[in-house]
Amino acid sequence: FFSSGMVVRTFDEECAFVKQVDDCSYAIEKGFVPNMRVPGHFYVNDEIKELLYDELRQFTKAGGASGQGGFLPAMKQIANVAALPGIVGRSIALPDVHAGYGFAIGNVAAFDMSDPEAVVSPGGVGFDINCGVRLIRTNLSEKDVLPVKEQLAQAVFDHIPVGVGSLGIIPTASSDLEEALEMGMDWSLREGYAWPEDKEHCEEYGRMLQADPRKVSSRAKKRGLPQLGTLGAGNHYCEIQVVDEVFDLRAARQMGIEHVGQVVVMLHSGSRGLGHQVATDALTAMDKAMGRDQIAVNDRQLACARIDSQEGQDYLAGMAAAANYAWVNRSSMTFLVRQAFAKVFETTPDDLDMHVVYDVSHNIAKEEEHVVDGKVKRLLVHRKGATRALPPHHPLIPVDYQFTGQPVLIG
Repeated sequence: FFSSGMVVRTFDEECAFVKQVDDCSYAIEKGFVPNMRVPGHFYVNDEIKELLYDELRQFTKAGGASGQGGFLPAMKQIANVAALPGIVGRSIALPDVHAGYGFAIGNVAAFDMSDPEAVVSPGGVGFDINCGVRLIRTNLSEKDVLPVKEQLAQAVFDHIPVGVGSLGIIPTASSDLEEALEMGMDWSLREGYAWPEDKEHCEEYGRMLQADPRKVSSRAKKRGLPQLGTLGAGNHYCEIQVVDEVFDLRAARQMGIEHVGQVVVMLHSGSRGLGHQVATDALTAMDKAMGRDQIAVNDRQLACARIDSQEGQDYLAGMAAAANYAWVNRSSMTFLVRQAFAKVFETTPDDLDMHVVYDVSHNIAKEEEHVVDGKVKRLLVHRKGATRALPPHHPLIPVDYQFTGQPVLIG
């Protein structure tokens, strides 16, 4: 069910709906696209602002013709999300925002779970479900690594398969996959691929409890089975990094980062082919549900279903299983990185102090409680290319970080 209702306007007419709020934030007023229920809001520096406005300029030059399933500028996508049923507050886009599938990448939107019309949209999570970043520290310094730099890079390459369709070296039978989808990092822990304290430093403790492997299609499982412990392609990486500046020594020490020159490892990866298939399957099912439930959206890439519908619930259970797969995948790669370092330095990962600093997701939808207009509401928060950033003393962050707040990992 798709209502483009696209009004063709000049660039200047479009810009009249976008107001600068302060140095780095801008509001998109209702009317920028049809049926906006809430305003849009984006946070950018001057460089990204220019890119966003340039996209909009190109779009108006083309007469807004790309509304028919083609490219839409990020500003239009932010506003189209603001038109989805059940959205509360604002449709927000965070720095590094750029056009994506349905939702812009960097878009955050929350939907009121007590509203029977409220929806869940796979485009608000992304195809790579629970793509995330993990930081692993070591007690090595740059001077320890430089003499063996080539061997270390080769050892990491030898241990972690990379590229499209790459196959993992962590042995998994289909029964293992079922358990991994349900248990997340608890499976990695049981199988000896993770340390107990790894879970403490992971969002959701590395396991979404609402996961149901039965809601993951056999095609998705077939794609995911051989890929555990693989990096993938695109913007995914496993990078050996060096600390070059410490701004807050107390917070850094709390994370086990003691000095400039310390060596750390950053992983960026997600749920591989399995997550992609879960998203694809859900979009197909939701396309049909939208006709049945008379849900109208501005862009057909925003296929969605009511949260309480069978399609909505199936997607959330399948998404949680794919999220668990991604945590198992990052845990398997952490195991392999530890093995690679141990081999090159002829010691144990324990002696190298290779602890997880934090693991944070940036493609996920989660039930959370937030205050909206003075009332506590249960919301389904979609974060796509955006992470949580919880303050000190928040109940959802590990004990170690209660006084510093959640580490934010910028890849």
